[in-house]
Amino acid sequence: MSNLKLINMQDIEVEAISWLWYPFIPYGKVTIIQGDPGEGKTTLVLQIIARLTKGESIINENANPPINVIYQTAEDGLSDTIKPRLLAANADCSKVLVIDDKDTPLTMRDIRLEKAIAETSAKLVVLDPIQGFLGADVDMHRANEIRPIMKHIAELAGKYKCAVILIGHMNKCSVGKSAYRGLGSIDFQAAARSVLIVGRIKDEPETRVVCQTKSSLAPEAKAVAFRLSEENGFEWIGEYDVTADDLLSGTAKGSKKQAAMDFLEKLIADGQMSQTEIMELAEKKGIAEKTLRNAKEALNVKSKRLNNQWYWSLD
Repeated sequence: MSNLKLINMQDIEVEAISWLWYPFIPYGKVTIIQGDPGEGKTTLVLQIIARLTKGESIINENANPPINVIYQTAEDGLSDTIKPRLLAANADCSKVLVIDDKDTPLTMRDIRLEKAIAETSAKLVVLDPIQGFLGADVDMHRANEIRPIMKHIAELAGKYKCAVILIGHMNKCSVGKSAYRGLGSIDFQAAARSVLIVGRIKDEPETRVVCQTKSSLAPEAKAVAFRLSEENGFEWIGEYDVTADDLLSGTAKGSKKQAAMDFLEKLIADGQMSQTEIMELAEKKGIAEKTLRNAKEALNVKSKRLNNQWYWSLD
């Protein structure tokens, strides 16, 4: 006897997506944050956690009430690494919960994970790194083993309307698209609704950039940068003009947008210049038209039409 069940789309109610951090991290979905070791992935996530536990804005969006967070790490010590970082970020540590798995290692399919979310009403769950919570019998390169795990964690996020962040390392291949540099099966990224990559700028060692390489629920975000320094610790820089592939290949240098801004500002400092001439000079400098227009917008450069030709000038 058949157990066929059909869902009629007419009976499905439309639900709006809510966001922990628009458009990077949605509630009720899985987000993957990955990058090479030592690039600042965990530091970024702990800074986000600190702000959320105090109801503060992550970078420049509206603040919300404080939330509880479940943070699980398979790599760093809680007392000598994680808590000092949380304290340095001014987190409310009473809102950061950890499942004690000393006796039995936690996995993504572990019933304790769902119990902890239900008991704490946590709105964010972080597993750092992904491979530390798959289970000893799981081959992370086999799609048939990864798919049910990712399906389960995605269903858990949806059931409790919490954001799930999985932190992952990249493989050592320096060529090819960024989507294929994540460790293990491509099914990890296929199941995530948002995938972020964290990397550093080649000639600015204190500058790290967050690039979104997958965004299923909103327009793909512009890259944003933050600075890690001994003097000032963590601080946001803002939008940054760099691609994920450049970031991971190690060829990403200082901001293309900033270079374009400097070029454009010097070019029209003494008066207006035709758009055609500016673009020709920019092309010779290796500045893409999109980058040039972004620089134009950032400098608030004005355009006006004279004798059937456009001219740009500073305010």
